[in-house]
Amino acid sequence: MATAVKICGITRVADALAAARAGAHAIGLVFYPPSPRYVAPAQAREIIRALPPFITAVGLFVDAPAEEARATIRQAPVNLLQFHGAETPQYCRQFDRPYIKSVRVRAGVDLLQYARDYHDAKALLLDAYVEGLHGGSGVAFDWGLVPHELPLPVILSGGLTADNVGDAVRRVRPCAVDVSSGVESAKGIKDAARIAAFIRGVRNADV
Repeated sequence: MATAVKICGITRVADALAAARAGAHAIGLVFYPPSPRYVAPAQAREIIRALPPFITAVGLFVDAPAEEARATIRQAPVNLLQFHGAETPQYCRQFDRPYIKSVRVRAGVDLLQYARDYHDAKALLLDAYVEGLHGGSGVAFDWGLVPHELPLPVILSGGLTADNVGDAVRRVRPCAVDVSSGVESAKGIKDAARIAAFIRGVRNADV
């Protein structure tokens, strides 16, 4: 299967459409107010409305109170949820939406246990561990820490750019890659040329 591409941290309709035109399969909307890529639910709704068919809108949350998350989902009807904090499996399952669980990877993190605990997740999104940050750090982790026998699909994230994503895809063979800072001209502002170059890097690795 071809490696899917998610462009995360979308804050503008124009950037969502640039991602779709370049061939992205999904866009990520960050509902975490401390993030420089935070998007308010009303603006997220406008972005979702502008998407062409078959592009998945993913809502990213970090330890949000459940009722707050529900209110956001009602305003901005995302297709898939992405949890980036310390959310329990029980928390993740309560929203009537499929979900993916992010894991900040470093030596000693048991990814096989995560896969068992979150067995009903659509995938594990593997990101770099950076103290105090929940993604968007621009830092890569050691891809050798990903076990080959992981029973859930892997979405690879963390420090990916057009220059290294081909190597990442060939080495890890994830079901998808996720990029935010690697295709930006400024935090929260995507660069259409960088998006296109990133997706070309993924496609070349799929050959």
